[in-house]
Amino acid sequence: MEVRMAKYAGFCFGVKRAVDTVYEQIDKNKKIYTYGPIVHNEEVVKDMEKQGVCVIKDEAALDEMTPEENSLVVVRAHGVSEREYSKLADKGFEIIDATCPFVKKIHNIAIEQEAAGRKVLIAGDPEHPEIKGIIGWCKGPVKVFKNYEEAAEFVPEKGENYVLLAQTTFQIKKFKEIVDLFANKEYNIYVVNTICNATEERQRSAAELALEADAMIVIGSNGSSNTRKLYEICRERCENTYYIQTLDDLHLVLPETTKLVGITAGASTPQNIIEEVQNNVRGTYF
Repeated sequence: MEVRMAKYAGFCFGVKRAVDTVYEQIDKNKKIYTYGPIVHNEEVVKDMEKQGVCVIKDEAALDEMTPEENSLVVVRAHGVSEREYSKLADKGFEIIDATCPFVKKIHNIAIEQEAAGRKVLIAGDPEHPEIKGIIGWCKGPVKVFKNYEEAAEFVPEKGENYVLLAQTTFQIKKFKEIVDLFANKEYNIYVVNTICNATEERQRSAAELALEADAMIVIGSNGSSNTRKLYEICRERCENTYYIQTLDDLHLVLPETTKLVGITAGASTPQNIIEEVQNNVRGTYF
């Protein structure tokens, strides 16, 4: 029997950059805040809090704050709206922007496309902070589709031009289905695939491994969009798929015929948690 990691799993570039940014500031004798959880992983946030980092939960909490001397705010990897960024600056916080460059690129595309006269459409979760941040850089109304069904209900306004973007962690297959839907209806929509390379790599490698595996373990926070997508992809291909946050959540029941257990992890999952799960599975079951 074999335990195999997906080729691409764990911290992506944007997450690592944001997390490293916070840790680099901890020893500089400043009061450190992050605007929102720096990434969607409770274990990472807990560790930072133990070292004195505080989370500004939302705009309402920000409104009640007065900056302390030598305090700074690190903007989360998912980004913030233009209004939130301006409020941080107006309050006098030193700001370090750790927005993922792929997310920042979407902000810029949305701004440019609106200036060119197109209305913005996004494939993604309207409640996700990344989407809220993107919407917050747009001047006009934005339509967000969670899935194909919602996209199918969309009727464009006569004479209007649109641009279709995607949440960086949106499932590739589902985005293509939405693109094909609009193409078949001959809507005047310019498409920009803004799903990041790390997402594509993780989804593809997880799918390939799940096709071979007798059981799959997907590691990541319950609040992580990209981890949920990995779970959905693996579950479609491997019936025995487990979604866990840490080793404590793992209650693995393996069929007697098991030959291969696959492991993948969301882009916000720290390497130490991945290794702990991997070593435990190897030591316990093989």
